[in-house]
Amino acid sequence: MRFVNSFLCLVAMMVVHTISAQHLDFPILGGELSNSAATSVGDIEEVMPRMRTLGLNTVLVPAYWELMEPTEGQYDFTLIDRTIDVARREQLHVVFLWFGAWKNSMSCYAPGWFKQDTKRFPRAMTAEGKQMEIASCFSNNVLKADLKAFSALMQHVREKDPQRQVVIMMQIENEIGMLESARDHSPLAEKTYRQERWAERYGTDEYADEKFMALSYARYVEHLAKAARRIHDMPLYVNAAMNSRGRRPGEYPSAGPLAHLIDFWHEGAPSIDLLAPDIYDTGFKSWCAQYAMPLRPQDDDVPFSILHSPSVKNRLFIPESRCCANSGARALYAFGEHQAIGFSPFAIDQASEEETESTTQAYGLVRQLAAAHLSPSAPHSTLKSWGLLFDQEDHERTIDDDGVVMTCRHYFTLPWDPRATDGTTWPEGGAMLVRLNRYDYLLAGSGVVVDFKTPAEKRQEQQKALGEDGFAEASANASFSTRQSSHFTGKRLGLLSVDEVSIAADGTMQYLRRHNGDQTHQGRHARIGVGEWKLLHIKLYEY
Repeated sequence: MRFVNSFLCLVAMMVVHTISAQHLDFPILGGELSNSAATSVGDIEEVMPRMRTLGLNTVLVPAYWELMEPTEGQYDFTLIDRTIDVARREQLHVVFLWFGAWKNSMSCYAPGWFKQDTKRFPRAMTAEGKQMEIASCFSNNVLKADLKAFSALMQHVREKDPQRQVVIMMQIENEIGMLESARDHSPLAEKTYRQERWAERYGTDEYADEKFMALSYARYVEHLAKAARRIHDMPLYVNAAMNSRGRRPGEYPSAGPLAHLIDFWHEGAPSIDLLAPDIYDTGFKSWCAQYAMPLRPQDDDVPFSILHSPSVKNRLFIPESRCCANSGARALYAFGEHQAIGFSPFAIDQASEEETESTTQAYGLVRQLAAAHLSPSAPHSTLKSWGLLFDQEDHERTIDDDGVVMTCRHYFTLPWDPRATDGTTWPEGGAMLVRLNRYDYLLAGSGVVVDFKTPAEKRQEQQKALGEDGFAEASANASFSTRQSSHFTGKRLGLLSVDEVSIAADGTMQYLRRHNGDQTHQGRHARIGVGEWKLLHIKLYEY
């Protein structure tokens, strides 16, 4: 049967700045290449087909200024052309990453002629006057050189791929930010700082300095974004290295497109569509929440632009995440919980099969769900989706879906699985939980278990440890809770059916097998084991 899923409800609600711009009508199942993976034709020919076999539909590929303009004013688009040609052959999309004036704060990908002429292209400075390997964003010469090269790239991509069939989005610069110092103290920077009376407005501490630089970087980026819009309109984003681990501005890349600086970035670069987090640290769910930003009441005048729904200030797109065995679970969480437009493990081309397998499996499930994406922008849709992500410490979540109370847990919370207590670290469990209709759900993922109760039943539940056969454990110490109810009142929910299914390319659900008995703990829950990747169709009934 055909059905409409909900996790992509907002993906097609992407209104662009001009009527001719491309919509992203599919989730980006991405992977970012390592920084030197596309520096020769041979690299590109080797790596792109491998990305297809991993289940990606989009590859994030650096576009290197130093290789594109080795001599000032003379452009070589060989690598760009080969990337597009091979991607088209392999039926892949491409997001180009402009490694221009800055990459991970530094100006290491600028051409040699740019690096060596520090008088013409001045560097940022610390307060002590030390020059850094960071071009100053306050220099018109730096901007003009960067803008000229980026515009040439956009023009060439337009000529090579005019319908945006391959190149679907552009990243401007890479992890912009100041290191060593919270802001640039070069003469050009100091002049702007004084003219804007910044110290009087915000103070003189490092966080005020960071705000000054955030607005300045954003204004710089806006020049590139506006040029891109005029030449070849497509989604544009900037990515951010996180302000994590208790570090202070300058210890992390200060003033990048960080969540706490969003207002400065929106003011300075209104043509940028997304601020995108590169998530490598712990606390994946927290980082996602900081970048999946709903509008506040005072934000009503924020323009409705590409990748913005009417109620969202910043859509979640994760262009870089640590490539590891937990990547697949994290991807499903981002898609399910925040309706992310895309997910992309970094250096996936260098990762082992153990590190990439979960991504391949998760992307396979997302592809199936996307195949049933019949009416994603339906304004009156009642469908909902949630993301589940569990580890050893954070292993349970309760969701109340209009009277259906779903208790979702890591699979290793089941008391009989010996892997839960053998001393090893639990792999993360993750899933998308999608409501199709009342009492009708899809669960897609790995390493999770979900039970369904009425609110009355949940309040009165007696939690006792049960063996896999459903019988109570003999030991009195096995009880999870001593909470008892002398007389049960109200109704209960039961599992009408739990079917393992697949979804064909035409959106048709294919029945594979019925889960019951031991597979549902005699009708108590739906579950997908650790190391398994399944799509379950769950129907409930009330009694």
